[in-house]
Amino acid sequence: MQQGVTNSMTGTAFLLVLTGVLLNAAAQMLLKAAVSETGSISLSMASVWPVTQKLISEPWLWLGLFCYGISVIVWILALSRVDVSIAYPMLSIGYIVNAFAAWWLLGESLNPMKVTGIGIIVLGVIVLARS
Repeated sequence: MQQGVTNSMTGTAFLLVLTGVLLNAAAQMLLKAAVSETGSISLSMASVWPVTQKLISEPWLWLGLFCYGISVIVWILALSRVDVSIAYPMLSIGYIVNAFAAWWLLGESLNPMKVTGIGIIVLGVIVLARS
């Protein structure tokens, strides 16, 4: 184990991990908002330039990329305090946040299978947090 990294997650480390996860989740929602404004993107050479022009004019894209950038800095701070084998699985909290945010903000479905999967993820995060 590297110097300065511990097996257990302190309050500060947990706060950093959670902040990184939430910033990452926010970035996903912001990128979705950006592409919702541009519409479906076709994978053809002819569409590259028009789509690029449209995307770079989307403030949601830039805000999402900013959130990603800050989340990387926060994540590095978190990894300096806790083992990656503990921190990385905590990223699954982002799925939970995004599933509910997409349901609430975008009207995406939240069916019983998704809710069951979220429950399993929550259980896994609890087990990891206590390990």
